[in-house]
Amino acid sequence: MRRGYSFFIVALMLFAKPALAQRPLLNMPEHDDKPYYFGITFGFNTSVYQISYTSAFANTDTFKRIQPHWQPGFNLGLIGNLRLSSFIDLRFVPSLAFASKNLNYQYGSPSDSTVNKTIESIYMHLPLQLKFKSDRIKNFRFYGLGGIKFDYDLAANARSRRPDEFLKVSPNDFGYEIGVGFEFFNPNFIFSPEIKLSQGLTNQLYPDHGLQLTNAINTLKTRMIVISIHLEG
Repeated sequence: MRRGYSFFIVALMLFAKPALAQRPLLNMPEHDDKPYYFGITFGFNTSVYQISYTSAFANTDTFKRIQPHWQPGFNLGLIGNLRLSSFIDLRFVPSLAFASKNLNYQYGSPSDSTVNKTIESIYMHLPLQLKFKSDRIKNFRFYGLGGIKFDYDLAANARSRRPDEFLKVSPNDFGYEIGVGFEFFNPNFIFSPEIKLSQGLTNQLYPDHGLQLTNAINTLKTRMIVISIHLEG
């Protein structure tokens, strides 16, 4: 998380100075009249499972503790942007998100042993967003975004028959996204650092009651923070 935030701030500082400097001419002055444009995006993410527990977790001593932790990953994708008005765009950002979620749990007596497991995911990430833009200030603009998303986990193990599985997750997830970003207009492209929260609303726990963890967990929902760099034309 700290590395990602540092990258975001350094990138912002590097591009803010030339973009905000006094210039006799605007970079890409015709850009705001384009009905649509495209770009690429890459960035870092950190994700975690939000857990709610069953009554069996409180009423039995199978587990003393089940604790999720944030884990880092990265994103790569494309951008399609459609101009709806002077201040609102519709944006589609299909991407692949390589993410990890960590679970740390401790068994109850008599073993009291602690286990640390990581669940790997490869999301086909399909968000549809509304982008709310400020007025352009020379070669700078601020924007906010909100929208919905559908994720399909290509690495989900819901149908796995491996005997060493400790938890099974379903591949489909719906949710919402909110975020903020900045546009710095350069002579030939727009540099846009962005940070957003992506919140899943679907219970991703696959019910396999042969697994002890499944009996202790009621819901698994994914929360992800993404720090991205967009290069747009």
